[in-house]
Amino acid sequence: MFLLLLRQRPFLQRIVSRGLFSRGGGESAQPQTLQDVAKDLRERRYRRVVVMAGAGISTPSGIPDFRSPGSGLYDNLQQYNLPYAEAIFEIGFFHRNPNPFFALAKELYPGNYQPNLTHYFVRLLHKKGQLLRMYTQNIDGLERLAGVPPEMLVEAHGTFATATCTSCLRKYDGEDLRPAVMSGTVPQCPTCKGVVKPDIVFFGEELPRHFFKYLTDFPLADLLVIMGTSLEVEPFASLAGAVRSSVPRLLINRDLVGPFAWGQRPHDVVQLGDVVGGVKALVEALGWTAELDALMAAGDQKARS
Repeated sequence: MFLLLLRQRPFLQRIVSRGLFSRGGGESAQPQTLQDVAKDLRERRYRRVVVMAGAGISTPSGIPDFRSPGSGLYDNLQQYNLPYAEAIFEIGFFHRNPNPFFALAKELYPGNYQPNLTHYFVRLLHKKGQLLRMYTQNIDGLERLAGVPPEMLVEAHGTFATATCTSCLRKYDGEDLRPAVMSGTVPQCPTCKGVVKPDIVFFGEELPRHFFKYLTDFPLADLLVIMGTSLEVEPFASLAGAVRSSVPRLLINRDLVGPFAWGQRPHDVVQLGDVVGGVKALVEALGWTAELDALMAAGDQKARS
């Protein structure tokens, strides 16, 4: 899976400099463990959980990385002679030649891949009334397929669920584009014949307005769960510092990243290794395994029907 590379916004730098995303400090405390977080979550001491997720939660579902030589998707894109891989997400390049993007869209369109345990864990948090919001860098729609309601999601880099004509700005449902995308053609607006583009955020485009829900969500959060992300892409990455310094932050990731690498807080908890394995360990500590298995089985049955 890939990450959409967004340039850092000056407004975020100003906010950081004013201290909203400061590391804080707080009083010294005994280091917390995954079991501590699970106990407090199980006992509903955490009722406003914010989840941040990146590509690492989608690769276990088989989502390919279009930038990895040797992958079928990468090889397929070579026919378009891209000047560099990320050009596929530059709005100027898209206007000149939308074909490479729609070749990628055909591979990634919702329905081609299925959610995994990490997505259903977030769905279970919502079912239990403890999810405040999920912020995802992914555009694959697997959170929605797992049953996380759209209003509980902030898809920071956009979504295939909706689309917009680049000429007349007419709005479309993402499913309206499916026949054209799957047949390998560029979707056209029946009104003006302009190119209809899924509402994915490209270089040169503004972030979706609902991204700014972080201004109210993060100060309210009582637990932040971060999983499957390098915390390198701004402004998403800086959200990891937006919760109050007293709020525990749980990182489930292959590597230490962002503030967990250079300035951990007293209440931070780190679970390194395979992301699915880390989430599974949390679910087992919570005693939620049977409920999660039931959700996943129902989702699998729905996908097969």
